[in-house]
Amino acid sequence: LMPERSLSRFDADAATRVMSLNAIGPVVVAQALAPMLSKGAVIANLSARVGSIGDNRMGGWWSYRMSKAALNMATVNMAHELRRRDVYAVSLHPGTTDTGLSKPFQANVRPEKLFSSKYSTGRMLDVLEGLRPEDSGGFFAYDGSRIEF
Repeated sequence: LMPERSLSRFDADAATRVMSLNAIGPVVVAQALAPMLSKGAVIANLSARVGSIGDNRMGGWWSYRMSKAALNMATVNMAHELRRRDVYAVSLHPGTTDTGLSKPFQANVRPEKLFSSKYSTGRMLDVLEGLRPEDSGGFFAYDGSRIEF
């Protein structure tokens, strides 16, 4: 599944699969794990900056953007519901990571902004280690900066 660059390329069946993977899947996993999470646990949902409605400057990537925006909403819902048990939820943007998804678009990425999976993971773990309870429900980039929804 590759991102659609224009409305004319939108495919409802593909969008349904992308939504299932990126938005519904993480909610089902959280639903299964939530009863087992101890006080102070954090659910970290892997989102992407393109899932920000307020930061959408270029359009395109229809299904992927929609699915990550839906995941961000789910993260906020999780944060509200699980806060009573001192369990937290955040959405994380890993940065542009060298994967099959980004491969066709990497020519437009500055070399210092294209990350290995290992680097991205390490940075997101740093963000998670620095979270405070009041950060629950937030959307954070790999460098710890807050991203608007």
